[in-house]
Amino acid sequence: MEPKIIFATGNENKMKEIRMILADLGMPIISMKEAGIDIDVVEDGTTFEENAVIKATEIAKVAPGCIILADDSGLEIDYLNKEPGIYSARYAGVDTSYEIKNNLLLKRLEGVPDEKRTARFVCAVAAAFPDGSTEVVRGTIEGIIGYEIVGENGFGYDPIFFLPEYGCTTAELSPEKKNELSHRGKALRAMRVIMEKKI
Repeated sequence: MEPKIIFATGNENKMKEIRMILADLGMPIISMKEAGIDIDVVEDGTTFEENAVIKATEIAKVAPGCIILADDSGLEIDYLNKEPGIYSARYAGVDTSYEIKNNLLLKRLEGVPDEKRTARFVCAVAAAFPDGSTEVVRGTIEGIIGYEIVGENGFGYDPIFFLPEYGCTTAELSPEKKNELSHRGKALRAMRVIMEKKI
């Protein structure tokens, strides 16, 4: 039986991106939910890479024979000492909407000029293979924090993440363009190269 790839997320938006980027691997890619896995992994690492590896290896324990992919991603704002960073999803409370999170960050950057609004999205993708080995890669995209919430296409912090060279936020990019440029797209393509050698 061909191994399945299980991606450790319940986020449907993320799964859409992942399926688009890894479509040509020729293996079924399913979410944890679709695999019937419901475990809460405590991500207590201090970096995106550590958290991604923790997630992948914990889930591998309950899904032998599968390749487990996990990512940890977030937004680093230089002016705020790289906050929210690894706490991006939990910033201002786990159940707080991104509209509230985005507005809060815009408020914290009130009056801060463009050159000090530099930021990046970071994504670490880890893979746990059936042979017990793990790999981890990182992708980033550089930009600045905009001055308002703009765009309907993205999710999370996309509507405030502005790309000066494109004159728009990542929430205004087409899904194809976003996958080409995004931190997750870069990390997944780097991981795809590793996976192609191992499967």
